[in-house]
Amino acid sequence: MKKVLYFALALCLFSCGGSKQKDSSQGSGEITLMSDSAFSTTVGGKEVKLYTLESGNGITMQVSNFGGHVISLWIPDKDGKYEDIVLGQDNIDKYINHNGNRFFGPVVGRFANRIAKGRFTIDGKEYQLPQNDNGQTLHGGPDGFDMKVWNVDNVDKNSIALSYVSPDGEEGFPGAVTVKMVYTLTPENEFKITYEATTDKATHINLSHHSLFNLKGAGNGTITDHLLTINASGTTPVDSVLIPTGEIAPVEGTPFDFREPTAIGDRIDVDNAQLKNGMGYDHNWVVDRKSEKDVELIASLYEPTSGRFMEIFTDQPGLQFYSGNFLDGKVVGKYGKTYNYREAVALETQKYPDTPNQPQFPSTLLKPGETYTQTCIYKFSTK
Repeated sequence: MKKVLYFALALCLFSCGGSKQKDSSQGSGEITLMSDSAFSTTVGGKEVKLYTLESGNGITMQVSNFGGHVISLWIPDKDGKYEDIVLGQDNIDKYINHNGNRFFGPVVGRFANRIAKGRFTIDGKEYQLPQNDNGQTLHGGPDGFDMKVWNVDNVDKNSIALSYVSPDGEEGFPGAVTVKMVYTLTPENEFKITYEATTDKATHINLSHHSLFNLKGAGNGTITDHLLTINASGTTPVDSVLIPTGEIAPVEGTPFDFREPTAIGDRIDVDNAQLKNGMGYDHNWVVDRKSEKDVELIASLYEPTSGRFMEIFTDQPGLQFYSGNFLDGKVVGKYGKTYNYREAVALETQKYPDTPNQPQFPSTLLKPGETYTQTCIYKFSTK
């Protein structure tokens, strides 16, 4: 039940940056695009711009080539009213100088998620990466792929192709790695992400997308009433700093069982050691896959009041679900709205955390002559 998006100025739909549409407001049948000028700058001699894509069937997205950030994503509800459902900032400087409020909608890599003690060994050689305050490397390090200016290889009405060459030794990782990433809005109202990567030296690659979603609209209240389904019968339990212990634990009889649609808040505060470690949900689910490589439906998210429904498809074995536990109301984002505790979710398709140090997990090692690939699809509808 997709709704058609009406614009007063059709030329706003596709440009090197989304022009801000006049006489529009959140919660109406129209949308407010971020302005080109607020997202145009130069970083390290490379040009940064804003790009506006549309599905042709009701959704509009704005993307920066700085970190591949999804700046806005406008989705109709069951009555045709639009909201921007991803958290973010209203100008590019806040992404560049993030003050710790960093992962609003970018690609994360070289290695999404955590690596224990920021180190691993390949062919007998140990590599040391930058560590955060927890003594680990998170999302590729402090200057990961989300902080890079990506080349824009092609852009059209509904897609943008980006690429980045990561030099040997960047953030401590071995190998010069070439990454290609394409964002596409399909006529089926899918936000489709495809990745490819090659290397000239054995290295670890684990890419993911880190939008923070609220199907009510960013800044419009809690996500604890969203109904989540995850097709997974196991998780990878973590220690106090969210590094996997190495085991796979069944979800049966635990607060981690989302095999049937369940409100996120139903069990999030029960007395459970894993929930205490994550301050809520911040864990990897082991997907019950039907095949090894096919793109399959693995999860869904539903907001009953608006009727917005998001399905997640991937060819990856893991899904990191984060319930916005570290949002604290100190960030004022787009439209002057604050982002409060548990007002967003991240649903990141990937391989498991700390895989370089967990040989029993699906491998993230990429060798010369091989090609890393991944597909992630967020599909939107109403019901």
